[in-house]
Amino acid sequence: MRSTPQENRITQIAAPVIKDMGFDLVCVKIVGEERGPTVRIMAEDPKTRTLGVDDCARISRAVSAVLDVEDPIGGAYNLEVSSPGIDRLLVREKDFEDYTGFVAKLETAAPNESGQKRFKGVLKGLKDGHITIDTEQGEFTIPLGALVKAKLVLTDELIKTTAQR
Repeated sequence: MRSTPQENRITQIAAPVIKDMGFDLVCVKIVGEERGPTVRIMAEDPKTRTLGVDDCARISRAVSAVLDVEDPIGGAYNLEVSSPGIDRLLVREKDFEDYTGFVAKLETAAPNESGQKRFKGVLKGLKDGHITIDTEQGEFTIPLGALVKAKLVLTDELIKTTAQR
């Protein structure tokens, strides 16, 4: 998934702090500009793949202190810390491996040879930096670097699997 240089810098700052707290950083996104940008950080407990409200607050306080010192935004910003949720974004190679067999929506920056940019189907795995997805139109192999967005689709199977964790 593509990130801006500023998002990459915040990731470099926040990831060690979050890791030291026993959590994994999933992704950093910066959105909006009207009243200052919002830095959205998604993190998870590696054991449960979720994050509780109290954990979000703890991470927010710890990361906010480090961001205030490092000042990668260069002005006022809002900080949001959350769990990726059940129908989560897929951003790391690990996500595509862990959610093989589940339904996902993928979007690429440029269309493939048949003109398609959006794909919905069952993830078949990740190999050598390429995601395989089985759609109603057939099976496609997509380079991980070509994705602009990837997200799980909320299904009964996904809910059941998540509840068991």
